[in-house]
Amino acid sequence: MVVKKQVAGSAMERLLAKTGQSIRVFKKGEEVVGMITALSSRLMLIDVGAKTEGVVMDRDLKDAGDVLSQFKVGDEIKAFVKYPENDQGQIVLSLKKAFEESRWAMFDEWMQTEKEVEVIGAEVNKGGMIVKVGNDRGFVPTSQFGEQYLGKMNQLLDKVFKVKVIEVDKEQNRLIFSEKLVSEAEGLAKKDEALEHVNTGNDLSGTVSGIMPFGVFVTVSVPVADKGGELAKVEGLVHISEISWEKVTDPNEIFKVGQEVKVQVIGVDKEVGKLNLSIKRLMNDPWKEIEKKYVIGTRHKGRVVRVAPYGVLVNFERGIDGLVHVSKQPQGKEYKVGEEVDAYVEMLDIKTRRMSLGVVLTEVPVGYK
Repeated sequence: MVVKKQVAGSAMERLLAKTGQSIRVFKKGEEVVGMITALSSRLMLIDVGAKTEGVVMDRDLKDAGDVLSQFKVGDEIKAFVKYPENDQGQIVLSLKKAFEESRWAMFDEWMQTEKEVEVIGAEVNKGGMIVKVGNDRGFVPTSQFGEQYLGKMNQLLDKVFKVKVIEVDKEQNRLIFSEKLVSEAEGLAKKDEALEHVNTGNDLSGTVSGIMPFGVFVTVSVPVADKGGELAKVEGLVHISEISWEKVTDPNEIFKVGQEVKVQVIGVDKEVGKLNLSIKRLMNDPWKEIEKKYVIGTRHKGRVVRVAPYGVLVNFERGIDGLVHVSKQPQGKEYKVGEEVDAYVEMLDIKTRRMSLGVVLTEVPVGYK
């Protein structure tokens, strides 16, 4: 029986050799291109130039998702060999990998052409909103929503809305969208023109559009010169060091997305279309005339706000802190946050905003003579 198969096989090979044809042997994972000869909800047949047609069935068709609706009988399609031959002698093909590549190419095309895409709001989290686009998921960061939805993203849950693609990363499986590029397209288009008329020192009103550990993003409306009151939307950053004259450790404790704030322009970056903003500069700088009140040698009462290995930080008023170095602390004394301290000014450096303190002793130290 084995011999007959070998003889038959040899005869077939000789016959194909005479006609100039050959038997193509497929390998698992190989990419193939063929023509669709049959298509239904459960089956697809593809002519790949083999002795039998390749077949795509059930789950593999389902995995192809919405992309499958773009094809019809007679279309050329790319697939990958799942099994070179099944029990019926058919080549089993999969469209999943091919369609995955096709999907990411489509996402990239959407980004390049700035195409408006309809998505459905699926889930709100701290950083923004997860959205569905067909069978795929993407993300709209909080900072990429227009002002009308800042702090109100829940309004878009289970709703269809339009976005534009701003980042495609197949390797990281990242698909990032922007809602404001659609809803505020007109205002954003005037951004470059508006920036020409923004100067350092300008005071503006805006809305918190994003909160990060390093600062707060604020979207401001900037008048467009000679445009009859038209406004352009420009986003700027209030760095954490520009939020308050006091030390800020977590901007989330102070701000909420959608909150209205007043800011001052401290820098204009026309190349990237961004503003550097400050909130604290709209308030009086407590260090501006500090030498009048905190004269070297004067005594002041404050409270411990931080205990560190190098010393104790004492706060006297908003934005005014001084350091009792560990070498100046009374022997055996352990301070606690919130504890009142009676101290005197030893050194004041306005340029570096540093104040060194000594502790006013209320008791004679042990061992003192």
